[in-house]
Amino acid sequence: MRILFINNDGGGFADYVDVTPDMTVDKFFAQKLPGREAGDFLIRVNRQPVARDYVLQDGDRITCTPVKIEGAAV
Repeated sequence: MRILFINNDGGGFADYVDVTPDMTVDKFFAQKLPGREAGDFLIRVNRQPVARDYVLQDGDRITCTPVKIEGAAV
């Protein structure tokens, strides 16, 4: 199964990735951004916020955007 992963962390990138049919948003985040806290990111699937147990579907587009930018003034 293939999805589009858009990572807006740092320089950012977009790429198609293969995932297993039972992959949830939570598992995907842990795999792609290990050691990071999901609460520090705005995670959307197909431009909509989703629950962490949402099961990714073929052709989905997932974006991970940090809500706190390092070095930014508060």
